[in-house]
Amino acid sequence: MLIITIKQGKEKSLLERQPWIYASAVERVDGKPAERFKSGATALVHSSSGKFLARAAHAPKSQIRARVWSFDQNEPIDHALIKRRVKTAVHKRIDAAKGKRIGAAKRLPLIIGDEDELSGLVVDWYGDRDGFLICEFQSAGVDAWKVAIVQSLMAETGCVNVYERADELIRKGEGLPVTYGVLAGDEPPDDMLLTENGVRYALDLKTGDKKFFK
Repeated sequence: MLIITIKQGKEKSLLERQPWIYASAVERVDGKPAERFKSGATALVHSSSGKFLARAAHAPKSQIRARVWSFDQNEPIDHALIKRRVKTAVHKRIDAAKGKRIGAAKRLPLIIGDEDELSGLVVDWYGDRDGFLICEFQSAGVDAWKVAIVQSLMAETGCVNVYERADELIRKGEGLPVTYGVLAGDEPPDDMLLTENGVRYALDLKTGDKKFFK
Protein backbone atom coordinates (compact mmCIF):
# COMPACT_ATOMS: atom_id res chain seq x y z
CA MET A 1 0.00 0.00 0.00
CA LEU A 2 1.22 3.47 -0.87
CA ILE A 3 1.55 6.01 1.92
CA ILE A 4 1.40 9.72 1.12
CA THR A 5 2.78 11.86 3.92
CA ILE A 6 1.54 15.44 4.09
CA LYS A 7 3.89 18.26 5.08
CA GLN A 8 3.48 19.63 8.57
CA GLY A 9 0.91 22.44 8.51
CA LYS A 10 -0.52 21.38 5.15
CA GLU A 11 -3.16 19.00 6.50
CA LYS A 12 -5.75 21.72 7.24
CA SER A 13 -7.67 21.29 3.98
CA LEU A 14 -7.93 17.54 4.57
CA LEU A 15 -9.18 18.07 8.11
CA GLU A 16 -11.83 20.31 6.54
CA ARG A 17 -12.65 17.42 4.17
CA GLN A 18 -11.49 19.04 0.96
CA PRO A 19 -10.72 16.22 -1.50
CA TRP A 20 -7.80 17.57 -3.56
CA ILE A 21 -4.19 17.13 -2.43
CA TYR A 22 -1.73 19.30 -4.34
CA ALA A 23 1.86 18.30 -5.03
CA SER A 24 3.08 21.24 -2.92
CA ALA A 25 1.45 19.67 0.17
CA VAL A 26 3.16 16.27 -0.20
CA GLU A 27 6.26 15.58 1.86
CA ARG A 28 6.94 12.12 0.40
CA VAL A 29 5.35 9.02 -1.10
CA ASP A 30 6.41 5.62 0.27
CA GLY A 31 5.77 2.28 -1.38
CA LYS A 32 7.01 -0.08 -4.04
CA PRO A 33 8.34 1.73 -7.14
CA ALA A 34 5.75 0.10 -9.42
CA GLU A 35 2.96 1.43 -7.20
CA ARG A 36 4.47 4.90 -6.74
CA PHE A 37 4.41 5.50 -10.49
CA LYS A 38 1.02 3.87 -11.17
CA SER A 39 -1.75 6.37 -11.95
CA GLY A 40 -4.85 5.84 -9.85
CA ALA A 41 -3.30 3.56 -7.23
CA THR A 42 -5.03 3.78 -3.86
CA ALA A 43 -2.91 5.32 -1.12
CA LEU A 44 -3.18 5.97 2.59
CA VAL A 45 -2.74 9.65 3.41
CA HIS A 46 -0.98 10.42 6.68
CA SER A 47 -0.05 13.58 8.54
CA SER A 48 3.61 14.29 9.23
CA SER A 49 3.10 12.66 12.64
CA GLY A 50 1.73 9.46 11.05
CA LYS A 51 -1.96 10.10 11.78
CA PHE A 52 -4.49 8.75 9.27
CA LEU A 53 -6.15 11.47 7.20
CA ALA A 54 -7.73 9.76 4.19
CA ARG A 55 -7.61 7.15 1.45
CA ALA A 56 -6.93 8.69 -1.94
CA ALA A 57 -6.17 7.97 -5.60
CA HIS A 58 -2.54 8.81 -6.40
CA ALA A 59 -1.71 10.74 -9.59
CA PRO A 60 2.11 10.86 -9.76
CA LYS A 61 2.27 13.12 -12.84
CA SER A 62 -0.40 15.63 -11.83
CA GLN A 63 -0.19 18.85 -9.84
CA ILE A 64 -3.26 17.50 -8.05
CA ARG A 65 -1.16 14.70 -6.63
CA ALA A 66 -4.07 12.79 -5.07
CA ARG A 67 -7.84 12.94 -4.80
CA VAL A 68 -9.59 11.63 -1.70
CA TRP A 69 -11.87 8.62 -1.96
CA SER A 70 -12.76 8.48 1.72
CA PHE A 71 -11.97 10.12 5.05
CA ASP A 72 -13.10 6.95 6.84
CA GLN A 73 -10.17 4.75 7.85
CA ASN A 74 -12.38 1.66 7.83
CA GLU A 75 -13.95 2.17 4.38
CA PRO A 76 -12.27 0.02 1.70
CA ILE A 77 -11.86 1.37 -1.82
CA ASP A 78 -13.34 -1.44 -3.87
CA HIS A 79 -16.00 -2.36 -6.43
CA ALA A 80 -18.73 -2.11 -3.79
CA LEU A 81 -17.83 1.51 -3.04
CA ILE A 82 -17.78 2.45 -6.73
CA LYS A 83 -21.12 0.72 -7.33
CA ARG A 84 -22.68 2.38 -4.29
CA ARG A 85 -21.56 5.88 -5.26
CA VAL A 86 -22.63 5.55 -8.87
CA LYS A 87 -26.04 4.24 -7.76
CA THR A 88 -26.51 7.05 -5.26
CA ALA A 89 -25.61 9.74 -7.81
CA VAL A 90 -27.76 8.31 -10.60
CA HIS A 91 -30.88 7.93 -8.49
CA LYS A 92 -30.42 11.34 -6.89
CA ARG A 93 -30.47 12.97 -10.34
CA ILE A 94 -33.34 10.80 -11.60
CA ASP A 95 -35.37 11.61 -8.49
CA ALA A 96 -34.61 15.31 -8.94
CA ALA A 97 -36.07 15.04 -12.45
CA LYS A 98 -39.25 13.74 -10.73
CA GLY A 99 -39.15 10.47 -12.61
CA LYS A 100 -39.94 12.09 -15.94
CA ARG A 101 -38.54 10.54 -19.09
CA ILE A 102 -35.48 12.38 -20.30
CA GLY A 103 -36.62 12.34 -23.91
CA ALA A 104 -34.50 12.34 -27.03
CA ALA A 105 -34.10 16.11 -26.92
CA LYS A 106 -33.01 16.40 -23.28
CA ARG A 107 -29.82 16.12 -21.25
CA LEU A 108 -29.69 14.81 -17.69
CA PRO A 109 -26.44 15.33 -15.75
CA LEU A 110 -25.93 12.09 -13.81
CA ILE A 111 -22.55 12.42 -12.10
CA ILE A 112 -20.76 15.65 -11.22
CA GLY A 113 -17.31 14.80 -9.87
CA ASP A 114 -16.58 15.85 -6.30
CA GLU A 115 -20.25 16.54 -5.63
CA ASP A 116 -20.84 12.79 -5.92
CA GLU A 117 -17.57 11.68 -4.28
CA LEU A 118 -16.29 10.54 -7.69
CA SER A 119 -13.67 13.22 -8.28
CA GLY A 120 -12.96 13.82 -11.94
CA LEU A 121 -15.95 11.89 -13.30
CA VAL A 122 -18.56 13.69 -15.41
CA VAL A 123 -21.49 11.77 -16.90
CA ASP A 124 -24.42 13.09 -18.94
CA TRP A 125 -27.37 11.01 -20.13
CA TYR A 126 -29.09 11.73 -23.42
CA GLY A 127 -32.28 10.07 -24.64
CA ASP A 128 -33.36 7.51 -22.03
CA ARG A 129 -32.56 3.79 -22.31
CA ASP A 130 -32.21 3.95 -26.08
CA GLY A 131 -29.93 6.98 -25.79
CA PHE A 132 -26.34 7.50 -24.75
CA LEU A 133 -24.28 7.91 -21.60
CA ILE A 134 -21.43 10.33 -22.32
CA CYS A 135 -18.56 10.02 -19.82
CA GLU A 136 -15.44 12.04 -19.12
CA PHE A 137 -12.76 10.47 -16.90
CA GLN A 138 -10.77 13.52 -15.85
CA SER A 139 -8.70 12.06 -13.03
CA ALA A 140 -6.42 9.08 -12.47
CA GLY A 141 -8.66 7.62 -9.78
CA VAL A 142 -11.86 7.28 -11.79
CA ASP A 143 -9.87 6.27 -14.87
CA ALA A 144 -8.46 3.31 -12.94
CA TRP A 145 -12.02 2.23 -12.05
CA LYS A 146 -13.44 2.85 -15.55
CA VAL A 147 -14.75 -0.69 -16.11
CA ALA A 148 -16.57 -0.82 -12.77
CA ILE A 149 -18.02 2.65 -13.31
CA VAL A 150 -19.35 1.81 -16.79
CA GLN A 151 -20.86 -1.46 -15.57
CA SER A 152 -22.58 0.35 -12.70
CA LEU A 153 -23.89 3.11 -14.95
CA MET A 154 -25.43 0.59 -17.34
CA ALA A 155 -26.98 -1.39 -14.49
CA GLU A 156 -28.56 1.66 -12.84
CA THR A 157 -29.87 3.37 -15.99
CA GLY A 158 -30.62 0.46 -18.30
CA CYS A 159 -28.81 2.39 -21.04
CA VAL A 160 -26.45 0.16 -23.03
CA ASN A 161 -24.67 2.82 -25.12
CA VAL A 162 -21.68 4.38 -23.37
CA TYR A 163 -19.20 6.74 -25.02
CA GLU A 164 -16.03 8.26 -23.56
CA ARG A 165 -15.29 11.87 -24.41
CA ALA A 166 -11.82 13.25 -23.63
CA ASP A 167 -10.53 16.74 -22.86
CA GLU A 168 -6.95 16.57 -24.12
CA LEU A 169 -5.56 19.26 -21.81
CA ILE A 170 -7.16 17.82 -18.68
CA ARG A 171 -6.08 14.23 -19.32
CA LYS A 172 -2.53 15.23 -20.23
CA GLY A 173 -2.38 17.34 -17.08
CA GLU A 174 -3.34 14.24 -15.10
CA GLY A 175 -0.61 12.23 -16.85
CA LEU A 176 -3.24 10.11 -18.62
CA PRO A 177 -3.32 9.07 -22.28
CA VAL A 178 -5.90 10.85 -24.42
CA THR A 179 -8.43 8.10 -25.09
CA TYR A 180 -11.97 8.35 -26.38
CA GLY A 181 -14.52 6.21 -28.17
CA VAL A 182 -17.23 3.63 -27.57
CA LEU A 183 -17.06 1.84 -24.22
CA ALA A 184 -20.25 -0.18 -24.73
CA GLY A 185 -23.03 -0.50 -27.28
CA ASP A 186 -23.32 1.80 -30.29
CA GLU A 187 -21.47 4.93 -31.31
CA PRO A 188 -23.47 8.15 -30.87
CA PRO A 189 -24.59 10.20 -33.90
CA ASP A 190 -22.42 13.07 -35.10
CA ASP A 191 -25.14 15.54 -34.14
CA MET A 192 -28.05 15.26 -31.75
CA LEU A 193 -30.83 17.84 -31.66
CA LEU A 194 -31.42 19.11 -28.13
CA THR A 195 -33.48 21.71 -26.33
CA GLU A 196 -32.26 23.39 -23.17
CA ASN A 197 -33.97 26.34 -21.47
CA GLY A 198 -36.07 26.78 -24.59
CA VAL A 199 -33.04 26.98 -26.89
CA ARG A 200 -32.60 24.41 -29.67
CA TYR A 201 -29.14 23.35 -30.81
CA ALA A 202 -27.23 20.49 -32.37
CA LEU A 203 -24.69 18.83 -30.09
CA ASP A 204 -21.78 16.68 -31.21
CA LEU A 205 -21.83 14.09 -28.41
CA LYS A 206 -18.27 13.01 -29.21
CA THR A 207 -16.66 16.42 -28.85
CA GLY A 208 -19.23 18.46 -26.93
CA ASP A 209 -19.34 21.13 -29.69
CA LYS A 210 -22.65 22.97 -30.01
CA LYS A 211 -24.32 24.57 -33.04
CA PHE A 212 -27.15 26.89 -32.08
CA PHE A 213 -30.18 27.60 -34.27
CA LYS A 214 -31.35 31.16 -34.77
